[in-house]
Amino acid sequence: MVDQNDKKLAIIGTLKEKSILKQKVFDNTLEAFCNVKDVLKNLCKEVNSNLVGIDSRIRLEYTDRSNFDAQIKVAGDILLFSMHSNIFQFDREHPAWKTAYIQKNKFNAYSGIINIYNFLADSFKYSRQDDLGYLIARIFINHQKQYFVEGKRQMGMLFTNYGNEEISKQSLQVIISTAIQYALEFDLLVPPYDAVKIATVGQAEAKIQHSRVMTGKRLGFQFNSDDVLISNPQET
Repeated sequence: MVDQNDKKLAIIGTLKEKSILKQKVFDNTLEAFCNVKDVLKNLCKEVNSNLVGIDSRIRLEYTDRSNFDAQIKVAGDILLFSMHSNIFQFDREHPAWKTAYIQKNKFNAYSGIINIYNFLADSFKYSRQDDLGYLIARIFINHQKQYFVEGKRQMGMLFTNYGNEEISKQSLQVIISTAIQYALEFDLLVPPYDAVKIATVGQAEAKIQHSRVMTGKRLGFQFNSDDVLISNPQET
């Protein structure tokens, strides 16, 4: 039978090791997210200074939504940056486990996550609660401030140095600029006829001209196999 003192020592050991590690991951991720906010604010100032005298509707607008959420409006799109308050470990099938960086220290696999979603600006403007958003990228940051990005093809191919590069304002500037460019090029498609051929009375009462029928850039939140590339941290 396991001695009660051994159980206490095991609890203390776990608190000293894993729990402190997770706190460090959280602190690093929160620091990175604060830098995300700074990058977004500065980007708005820089871009808008070059749009003086042009249609004001295309100006960038930054909104600090909460400690863990921030957004930037870019013309008809909104990019929502959201930090998860919990710490995660990669599942055993994730390619990150194949890297020497994680194989030499399993604690390197614990990460905080910053998600980047793409929504239509009108979805928020008209409170279209059923509209869809797209997760276009997520940033993983660990206890050593090492990071990599997983997401759409344009994102995943850029960042493959997990274990060799700390997250910085410079790297965040590239990530954010790439995400914005992707959102601008990711166009809204006409929904299939069968998907919108029937409307409810409620939708009619809410005025169909306000586009209350569910809208999204691909009418789906899941990724298609040809849309996504999970970054391989072993690539160079």
